[in-house]
Order: sequence, then structure tokens, then C-alpha cells
Amino acid sequence: MDTYIALIRGINVGGRGRLLMKDLRSVLEGLGLVNVKTYLQSGNAVFQSRSHDGQKLSHDIGEAIREISQVTPEVVVLTVEELQSSMASNPFPEGESDPTSLHVFFLKSRPENPDLAKLESLRTNTEKFELLGTCFYLHAPDGIGRSKLAANVEKVLDIGLTARNWRSVKAVMSLALEVG
Repeated sequence: MDTYIALIRGINVGGRGRLLMKDLRSVLEGLGLVNVKTYLQSGNAVFQSRSHDGQKLSHDIGEAIREISQVTPEVVVLTVEELQSSMASNPFPEGESDPTSLHVFFLKSRPENPDLAKLESLRTNTEKFELLGTCFYLHAPDGIGRSKLAANVEKVLDIGLTARNWRSVKAVMSLALEVG
């Protein structure tokens, strides 16, 4: 069995898309996934599956959540190796000391024609970003709450995504290593 990480966007955010983690675990187990563990209330799950098709897992998880909650979440499924690679590729190691300032946007696929100039025009003087494959890294020492760049990444790249701060990325990786 392979170990996977599901990063789910659109649940338990701002009082919308409410889904209890026990219900999420039940949904995942109902799909035949095993050793299911969740982290926080924000759509982070680790599980094992015999499937080798992350895209199908992503689709099936999204559909199963929609059926029980009327929320259509964005779901990105990664292998442990893919998450490890995204962590190792972090272009902003200086952000790791303040893990809430460093964010990784996990993209559903690689953008075909990313408009990096548009993203650059949205960046503040303190923000730094880099697009590497299916990961968009953002170091925002002043936070992302008011960041025009953070708010527009998905629209500009025209790719479904979900973001996690570095603290969450590390915690989900630890959970994945425990499971697998």
C-alpha cells in the first residue's frame, strides 16, 4: 500500500463548508482508504491505498465530500515522495524560521502559460515567490491576510490549488511518515 496526503480546500473556512474530521475520515474509509488520519480541522488527511492514481483519488474524494456536504472542494492528492520533494525544493529557507510566513500553494497541475509578470505586479516589496512545477512558493513576512498576490494566485495561474503554511506542511509530513 502507498501512503498519500489529501489537501482539501473549501471545508471549515470562515464558517462555511463545515465538515467534521470524523466525517471526513468516514468518507475516506468509505472509499476503501485505510489508516486514515487527519490534521487540524482544515482538510488535511493522510491515508493508505492500493491505488497508484492520485488524480483519480483526488476526484473520488472530492465527489464523496460533495455528496455528503454540498461543498465541492478542491482536492490535491500527493504521495509522500511528492510532498518531500516540494519541501526539499523550498526556494525560501529563510522563511522556515517563521513557518506562518512561508506558504506552499499545491497546484492540481502544472500551468501551461503562467503569467509571472502579472504575479510580479501584485507582489509587495517584502513578498517573494517562485513557481516550481506544481508548487507555488510564497514567502510573505508581513502575512498573507491582505496580500493581493496570495489572493490572486489561482486566478492568474488558472489552475485549481490549495495552500498550506510551512507549519502545516511539516505537520502533515510528520503524520504521513507515521502512517507510512
